[in-house]
Amino acid sequence: MSREYPRYPLVGVGAIVIKDGKILLIRRGAEPNRGKWSIPGGMVEPGEDPDKAALRELQEETGIIGRVLGLFGIYQYVERDERGRVRYHFLMLDYLVEPIGGESRASSDAMELRFTDLSEALSLDLTDTARQLIMDLLDSGLKPCGGGLIKYVNKESRSH
Repeated sequence: MSREYPRYPLVGVGAIVIKDGKILLIRRGAEPNRGKWSIPGGMVEPGEDPDKAALRELQEETGIIGRVLGLFGIYQYVERDERGRVRYHFLMLDYLVEPIGGESRASSDAMELRFTDLSEALSLDLTDTARQLIMDLLDSGLKPCGGGLIKYVNKESRSH
């Protein structure tokens, strides 16, 4: 099924990696939000456990091997086109992940990566969901379900 104009919401995952007080961010190489900064992540494959998907995506995009510490939060992203039709609809499960190995390098869908102070990250050109996630991290700290069970991040077409 296409990611654009899906028949139903797609399930994605994200890996929240904090090292020395800095969050790992990647610059997206694919739509939606190509060129914006976000946490590493991607789609859950059929039959795959979401926490394993987060670790797979982390390694594919950054070369970092991790261990899941717990679910931080669930975020919803909806983007509509100029006619009001749903162009993208994702439910994203974002996990706190401890880095345990690997060499950091941008690859796969990541154009580049960097570790950034949480408060400084808010000045970057972030995806809407990454901005909400970082605000939640600053508000609640690094604890499982600190982001709450679901946050709605909706992007309406700017042509309305």
